[in-house]
Amino acid sequence: MLPSSDPRSGWRVGADIGGTFTDVIALGPAGQVVPMKVLSTPPDFGTGVVTATTGVLAEAGAAPDAVTAMLHGTTVATNAILEAAGARTAVVTTLGFRDVLELGRLRRPVLYDLSWVKPVPLAARRDRHELAQRITADGRLDPAADEAEVRALASRLRADGIEAVAVCLLNSYVRPDEERRVAESLRAELPGVYVTASVDISPQPHEFERTSTAAVNAYVGPAVHGYLTRLEAGLRAEGVHAPLMVMQSSGGLLDAESVSHRPVQIIESGPAAGVTAVRRLAHLLDLPSVVAFDMGGTTAKASLIEHGEPFVSADYEVGGGMNVARGLGSGAGYPVRTPSIDIAEVGSGGGSVIAVDEAGALHVGPASAGSRPGPACYGNGGELPTLTDANVSLGYLSPDALAGGRVAVHPDLAAKALTTVAEQLKREPLDTARGAYEVAVSNMTTAVKAVTSERGRDPRDATMVAFGGAGPLYAAELARELGIATVLVPAHPGLFSSLGLLVADTELHEIAPYREELADIDALATEFAALTAKVTAELGENAVLERLLDLRYRGQRFELRIRLDDGDLTEDLLAAARARFHAEHQRTYGRAGGDDLVELVNLRVRGVVPSTVPLEDVLRPAPDDDRTPSTRECRFAAMTRTPVLRRADLGAEPVEGPVIVEDMDATTLVPPGARVHRDQFCNIVITWSAA
Repeated sequence: MLPSSDPRSGWRVGADIGGTFTDVIALGPAGQVVPMKVLSTPPDFGTGVVTATTGVLAEAGAAPDAVTAMLHGTTVATNAILEAAGARTAVVTTLGFRDVLELGRLRRPVLYDLSWVKPVPLAARRDRHELAQRITADGRLDPAADEAEVRALASRLRADGIEAVAVCLLNSYVRPDEERRVAESLRAELPGVYVTASVDISPQPHEFERTSTAAVNAYVGPAVHGYLTRLEAGLRAEGVHAPLMVMQSSGGLLDAESVSHRPVQIIESGPAAGVTAVRRLAHLLDLPSVVAFDMGGTTAKASLIEHGEPFVSADYEVGGGMNVARGLGSGAGYPVRTPSIDIAEVGSGGGSVIAVDEAGALHVGPASAGSRPGPACYGNGGELPTLTDANVSLGYLSPDALAGGRVAVHPDLAAKALTTVAEQLKREPLDTARGAYEVAVSNMTTAVKAVTSERGRDPRDATMVAFGGAGPLYAAELARELGIATVLVPAHPGLFSSLGLLVADTELHEIAPYREELADIDALATEFAALTAKVTAELGENAVLERLLDLRYRGQRFELRIRLDDGDLTEDLLAAARARFHAEHQRTYGRAGGDDLVELVNLRVRGVVPSTVPLEDVLRPAPDDDRTPSTRECRFAAMTRTPVLRRADLGAEPVEGPVIVEDMDATTLVPPGARVHRDQFCNIVITWSAA
């Protein structure tokens, strides 16, 4: 069931889980905006969501039954992979293909790193089983799977205690009914076991990628299904009966029941919500090129939005320590073939641990203190120095409290933790803290370059939009390093992913591989009509539809996704799509070929039910507190007495840095040499003074 399309019909609540904080924003029927930020509650993150939701409704004076849309961004699928806490998973495949996951592709994330260890398959070899069946390349069964063999295999899986099964038969994308028959037989024989058919997740060629995607889906399936079931029950127990919608990696919402069947689609759920909000902001401000920079407690993420649309990749990798699709080097994680906003991610966040290696070099991350125990300055028992501790010591963060007073800060504990690293470096603690800040900035340039220069785009042509609890602290220095002239820090920067949930569209993707019989225009049109019917059956007749083609040159393994114009399918429409493909290939890779080399790989239909919530309604800042402007000592090249302002203290007239701007949910650092003002949509705008 979709939530009400009328934003004035009740309260909409967006809840996003991070590694350190859980962020919630409630939007009322009269445009009221009520934000709340609380510490996350691992391992049961849903408890924090329920607590924060009831808390924000109480603060808003709204009854739980007044909520008409509950919108959620979650890290539960990602955490299951990163923590190796997924289900015990079996893979069922064709005789002779048991080791597809083990063989993989000949790719290394770092070519000359001899210490690199290949990811361990999510299904152990003893849990990978073969059936004496075969689907030929042209779709014939030679032979079909034997029902008695399938039942015998089910008995073995039951005895082994298998919790999830991925069925991935050779060439099943050309004969999906055979694979679905095997999957249905296993479901009947194994009640309570999560069974995935690869053709229901990624019906595409390339056995390794399709098998990996199905294995990831099965591995995280029980965790996601259990989490969403418990969360819905917890919300209902508190009187919130609104339909639960979950953010997908592609940047659109989908109902919780559908997500439970295809949880692989929400691996990048949280980051996608933030990019969705930036996309709406780019539309509002008519910005042609925007770098979305999101830094939270555990990671920093970057994405490029061009002409109002983010890049959506057909595949990426998860579990390699960061999202390593394309630019950052592939091979470090598990390939996933589902639509995902192109997000580059590195392990630098506010909770990232500062350490010194055996050679005496300073490192930041990827290890994180998380929310439990968290940075040393939180006073929850953490002893390892983190970026948050460094920022407190440098004077960039409040020495009293964060998150609107909900998290107390202890500067003495931050200084004590940093001393251990400073002694190893034989440097002063403040020098060490500033060094950690600069190392983090250097780390984050890698993520921005992965989505800009490595795509053939110049980051200097873009505006940076910074958000996340720590993003506004680092954005100005990061932009200066990259030559980006303007940084925007929107209202509610620390809860911007939650804000993105409130304004996100509902979205569904369907895909079909190209087959020889589709060479005829009429057959191609019929296949698109079938995909369209599947999308509209789920989203309704009012869904806005977009047809897409995955195209490549003959001999290539990777495709570019190209939009097909609206209207009846004709040769002219296909010719226009090929022309766009040539132009995009030239821009991305520096060369282009002729029409005779173009191959069609997949057909896609994307359905969208547009959100009716204007971004302007959610950009209203929280009510001003009664703080008056103050100053505190901050360390830049030297100790500098720095003004500390509220967002409301800024006006249209630029103020010279250094300046610190404190919101309830984030702190913005304007370094020396920069200028800052506030625009008509309450964005903090940072620019660089003329030399």
